[in-house]
Amino acid sequence: MFLTVTTTGTPENPATDLGFLLHKHPDNAQAFSTSFGTAHVLYPEADEQRCTAALLLEVDAVALVRRGKGKGRGGAPDAALAQYVNDRPYAASSLLAVALSNVFSSAMRGVCKARPERAARPLPLRVDIPALPARGGPGLVRRLFEPLGWTVAVEPVPLDTEFPEWGDSRYVRLLLESTALTLAEALRHLYVLLPVLDDAKHYWVSPDEVDKLMRAGEGWLPRHPEQKLITSRYLSRRWSLTREAMDRLELIRLAESDDSEVEEIDNAVEAEGEQEAKPTPLAVHRREAILTALRDHAAARVLDLGCGEGHLVRELLKEPRFTEIVGVDVSVRALTIASRRLGLDRMGERQAARVRLLQGSLAYTDKRLKGYDAAVLSEVIEHLDLPRLPALEYAVFGSARPRTVVVTTPNVEYNVRWETLPAGHVRHRDHRFEWTREEFRAWAGTVAERHGYDVEFRPVGPDDPEVGPPTQLALFTLAPTNETATPTEKEAKAA
Repeated sequence: MFLTVTTTGTPENPATDLGFLLHKHPDNAQAFSTSFGTAHVLYPEADEQRCTAALLLEVDAVALVRRGKGKGRGGAPDAALAQYVNDRPYAASSLLAVALSNVFSSAMRGVCKARPERAARPLPLRVDIPALPARGGPGLVRRLFEPLGWTVAVEPVPLDTEFPEWGDSRYVRLLLESTALTLAEALRHLYVLLPVLDDAKHYWVSPDEVDKLMRAGEGWLPRHPEQKLITSRYLSRRWSLTREAMDRLELIRLAESDDSEVEEIDNAVEAEGEQEAKPTPLAVHRREAILTALRDHAAARVLDLGCGEGHLVRELLKEPRFTEIVGVDVSVRALTIASRRLGLDRMGERQAARVRLLQGSLAYTDKRLKGYDAAVLSEVIEHLDLPRLPALEYAVFGSARPRTVVVTTPNVEYNVRWETLPAGHVRHRDHRFEWTREEFRAWAGTVAERHGYDVEFRPVGPDDPEVGPPTQLALFTLAPTNETATPTEKEAKAA
C-alpha cells in the first residue's frame, strides 16, 4: 500500500517543515514494525520549495493469516484460499489507516514542539493514493471528501486495460488537494475515510472504536452530510455502536449550535449516586449459573456446544481452573465472530493453547468431543426441531459422554412476565419450541435414565413464585456405576 503527502513552501516557511510536523526527518528512510507488516517512511523529494513524504506499507499476507491460525490459536475458519489471495497488500484499507495512526500519531494530534505555529496553520497539501477500494464508486469518494474542503480528482481503475468492455473495477486512484486544512485535519480525514470507502476492517470492531471515531472526527464529522454512512461503515455496521456514536454526534451538534459545552446539554442524566441500579441481564445470570455448576463439579476440560459468538468461552478463559476450552458451532460465521471477539490472533501462546474453536454439527457423533470433563448446551436445544433432538441427545450423552452436562433453555411459563413479548410468541424467531418446567423435567429425566446420568434442576434468574425462573437449568452428572461403562456395556448388564 502506498500514500504520499506533498506540500510546498517559501524561503520563510520551507516545505521541509513537513518533516518536523510528521516527526520524521527528510534525510532518513525509516521502518516501523506493525502486527501485519512493515511501514516505511521516506521522502522522494525534499527542498524548501516542495517536500513529499511517502508511507509505504508492506503487508505480510502469510503472517496476517498465521496470526489467526495454528499454534493453538483457534483461528477464524475463513475460506482457505481467500486468506492468501486478496487485495490487502496493495489497496488502501484499514491496514493503512492503522499504520497512519501508529507512525504519525503526534502529527494526527497536531502536536509539534519544534514548529507549533506551522502545525496550527493550514498548509498547501496534496495527497495521492494510487489504489483505493471505493465501494460506492467515484461519486461516493467526492461526497465524502469535498464537504471537508478537498478538491477531489478520482480516476476509476479499469478491470483490464486490454478489455475495456469489462468496465471499471471497484478501485480508484485518488488525488486530494487543499490549502484550507492543517496536516492534522488531513490525516484524521484519511484515518476515518479510508476504511469507510473500503467498507471492511481487518480487526474486530469493539466499543472503544466509538471513542476513536469521536477523536478522529472532532471538528468535522458532526456537520458532515454523510455522517450516518461514515459512522455505520467505520463501525462495521454494528447497530448498537452506530447508535451510540450517532447519539454522541447529535449532542456535539446541539452543543455547537447553542455555543455551549456537551456536558451542559447532556444534563438530563441523574448524578451517579442517584441512579437506580440497572437489573442484571439474564445472559449474565445464565453464564454465572453455568460457571457455578462447572466449579461445583471441578470441571477443567470443557466443551461449549453451540458456542455461537463465544460469550461463554470468553468467561471460561478468565478462570485458570478451566485448562482446556473447546467451542463448537455449526455456523462458520459465528465462529469467525467468536475468534475476533476472543482476540485469538492477539493472545499469548499459553493462553491461546487453552482454547480451540471447531466447526461441527451436534446432530452427529464426533470423536473430537470425547473425553472431556463437562459439556455445556446453553440455549441450544430449543433451536432444534423436536424430531432431531434424539440425535443431539445421543451425540452428547451417548457418544461424547462427558462426566457433567449443563443444559439451559427458556421457561415458557415465564414469558407472561415479558411486557414486550406478544402472547403466544416465543422469545426468538428461531426457537422451534419452548418448554414448561414440567416438560423440561420430563425430557431431562428420560435422558438421564436412558444414558446413566443423575440430574438436578436449578433456577436461573429471579425465581417467580407463580411462573418460575426465566431460564431453567438441568445439571447432569454421570452416575458412579456408569462412569467407565460404554452404552453397549450398560445394555449388556441390563440384559
